[in-house]
Amino acid sequence: MTGVSSAEDLARAVRAKGVRDERVLDALRRLPRAAFVPAERAGSAYVDEPVPITHDQTSTQPWLSARMFEALELSGTERVLEVGTGSGFATALLAQLASEVVTIDRWQDMVERAERALAEQGVRNVTALVGDGSAGAPDHAPFDAIAVSAACPHVPAPLAEQLRPGGRIVLPIGPSGQEQVTLLERNDGGLVTRETIAPARFVRLQGRHA
Repeated sequence: MTGVSSAEDLARAVRAKGVRDERVLDALRRLPRAAFVPAERAGSAYVDEPVPITHDQTSTQPWLSARMFEALELSGTERVLEVGTGSGFATALLAQLASEVVTIDRWQDMVERAERALAEQGVRNVTALVGDGSAGAPDHAPFDAIAVSAACPHVPAPLAEQLRPGGRIVLPIGPSGQEQVTLLERNDGGLVTRETIAPARFVRLQGRHA
């Protein structure tokens, strides 16, 4: 961890692992991850590793969040749904890449902490909800893109339905411990796989449609 002490260090590490979208890298450079992790973890905030948070959850490794968002090819005009608010760090990244972000998690205290961190960083284009992420956010649909930070065996039907035609969804799919982060696009025939991004291990998505 020596020498890894800033957002610039984190962006450099993420770039070294293959992320090339400059908008994503700039978002990483601007955001202080230490403001989103538990205080006792602040010393390792700029290491490209997952960080344990509350409710036995873990924040996603920054490289993987960055790679997922890169795959969505956001231009800055989109409305994006994030399933799994977590610490709010990935939410803040998305907020710099899209016009509007709706984020949802099932833990009220976790969502409230993320909201405070987002407000402290001046992030204003996020709507945070408490609820069943597998059901999406139908009152805010349709979405141009959806990012899911929890694993499931298949794409939950409500999420597919809330994605506009031509929209993209990225999420880890597969049995527990053997997920593949996958990018899919909605067309007239339903969802079509566009890219398998990386193997990963995520917490499991909980909810009625998971």
